[in-house]
Amino acid sequence: MRKGLVWNGRPACLEVHFQPERAEAALMINGAADAECAARLEAMVQRMLGLTQDIETFERQHRHHPQVGALIARQAGLRVAVAATPFEALTWAVTGQQISLGAAVSLRRKLMMAAGVRHTCGLMCYPDADRVATLTVDDLRAAGFSAAKANTLLTLARLVADGGLPLDAWLQTPPVDDIRERLLSVRGVGPWTVDYTLLRGFGWMDGSLHGDAAVRRSLQALLGAQERLRENDARAWLAAFSPWRALVAAHLWAAQKAVTP
Repeated sequence: MRKGLVWNGRPACLEVHFQPERAEAALMINGAADAECAARLEAMVQRMLGLTQDIETFERQHRHHPQVGALIARQAGLRVAVAATPFEALTWAVTGQQISLGAAVSLRRKLMMAAGVRHTCGLMCYPDADRVATLTVDDLRAAGFSAAKANTLLTLARLVADGGLPLDAWLQTPPVDDIRERLLSVRGVGPWTVDYTLLRGFGWMDGSLHGDAAVRRSLQALLGAQERLRENDARAWLAAFSPWRALVAAHLWAAQKAVTP
């Protein structure tokens, strides 16, 4: 796996080589590495690969559940992939609001092109908050973002860059309630965006994600329900799996992908 990212303001290329029972990671930075690079890199890759997620406890507790047990049997060992940084997860969540996955991937690529951060290997890098904050609404509109999403992205980038949203400082022990309150105060950020960011940015496993259409479709199929599930129905069903509601949502996503042609 190769991925372009920004490390301490510099373009970097992350490479992860997968071996049986082992993953080896290397980071090539345009410029000198800092003294704590190795430890930070290891922590980042562990988060990205979901190695800090206690899925064994979840599977042990719910493997006999009539519906979720079947998902666990088919998808044992499932972990949730986490973004390299919480800012990447947050901007990806905003980008993907109410559009298809394909459209969101296209917008993500255009955001990277607009930011223009490139590693010497030629790989485009996902921009950090400082770089996104230098863009304008017109830049993002030209990249295909709606005016509403452009304004939300710029507001969030400026908050992170100025320290109003210290996302990286929250990585070790995320203050979930504080994060939720601060994000919801930003126009254009709703509960789904917050829970998705907590999952993909921090590896927090207890976001409900009942507002996710794909989660509800998969849950409808799992339950054999004839009518579409309402958000309140999905919320009530997922509540029984706290503190693993987001992991159950990930299993539902994976189950839907398995049957989608």
